[in-house]
Amino acid sequence: MSFKDLLKEDQRLVILRSLNEMPAYEANESILDTCLESYGHNISRDAVRTHLAWLQEQDLITIREMSAHQIAKLTGRGQDVATGQAAQPGVKKPRA
Repeated sequence: MSFKDLLKEDQRLVILRSLNEMPAYEANESILDTCLESYGHNISRDAVRTHLAWLQEQDLITIREMSAHQIAKLTGRGQDVATGQAAQPGVKKPRA
């Protein structure tokens, strides 16, 4: 696995774990971008949207649009992956 793939997997895990800590398990893309930055992932807003689309395809989140912003909400399966109770290829498994 390449270093680039490892970074993508970690970024996806950060998004899921961040949503797991949010009230109502949801946040907009701007908040998620800030969460990623706080974990050392300084990526573009386009990259955040790409991760959100991928996570939605895997049924780990749902996305709704509001005033040209995307709002992501964690699904039950997404919560299981965020907490390590389930594994998803393409998302880093959390460590204890």
